Amino acid sequence: MSPAEEEKSLPLPERWPRASKFALSACAAAVAELVTFPLDLTKTRLQVQGEAAVHRHGATAGQAVPYRGMLRTAAGIVQEEGLGKLWQGATPAIYRHIVYSGVRMVAYEHLRDSVLGRSEDESFPFWKAVIGGMSAGAIGQFFASPTDLVKVQMQMEGKRKLEGKPLRFRGVHHAFMKILSEGGIRGLWAGWVPNVQRAALVNMGDLTTYDSVKHFLLLNTPLVDNSVTHSVASCCSGLVAAVLGTPADVVKTRIMNQPRDKQGRGLLYKSSTDCLIQTVRGEGFMSLYKGFIPTWMRMAPWSLVFWLTYEQIRRICGVSSF
Repeated sequence: MSPAEEEKSLPLPERWPRASKFALSACAAAVAELVTFPLDLTKTRLQVQGEAAVHRHGATAGQAVPYRGMLRTAAGIVQEEGLGKLWQGATPAIYRHIVYSGVRMVAYEHLRDSVLGRSEDESFPFWKAVIGGMSAGAIGQFFASPTDLVKVQMQMEGKRKLEGKPLRFRGVHHAFMKILSEGGIRGLWAGWVPNVQRAALVNMGDLTTYDSVKHFLLLNTPLVDNSVTHSVASCCSGLVAAVLGTPADVVKTRIMNQPRDKQGRGLLYKSSTDCLIQTVRGEGFMSLYKGFIPTWMRMAPWSLVFWLTYEQIRRICGVSSF
């Protein structure tokens, strides 16, 4: 058998390992996103609630919006906008995770196995895991930033309708084209800096924690590489990711949702640092953790669903465990 014929006889994951891992992680992420998306919508609405810069800018003059917690916000969306609105923006969110999760997972494994390198005992030092997780998250989010921008802005359409404001978008394609026509290519990457910062922190919590906890359990406890180990590691990763990522997520959401001029420049915040300072000065430090409970309640099941699905899909397809 010639080398070319031998290569064709190999299973698909062995012929195109990175493309296969990209597709598998994208599938697992799409499942996790659909299951937990209502919590993401609730979190986004909470994060722009009581925004001090909006009141100073006069955009909501004369409107007193009462503070609502997570449950009241979710119930209000169902009562005022309908049950289906809990999944408003789900399509660009899935697009985003196909790009984001696919790139970050492939990038992390490449960094871990080829660039940074494991130790002789197959363990991966924690400091290397931190560098790998943050780098992979930043790379993945940069490529996925336009879809994240569309997702955040579409999630706010129901709120705009209730406030008597005209809807900005008719759908995902219209949202992309409108943002592109108003702000150009640069407009599609509006808010990419806090977006990438958040992704780096979240993946330091998610990828780094999951990989480190999983292999710690395998090396130091009687647990084996199965769903129990995956579940424990994913629960830890979801909590750490929420704690590290929520402040950057609040800044990211506000920058992406702010009104813009014809040049695509924000009218409320000059930069992510300016947004951070205005938020803390106007609303207090704990405002950076607005939406933490739904963030954590979403990240925990998202992480659990994603990692269990991803590990099982890899096993079924003959790809080695993460």
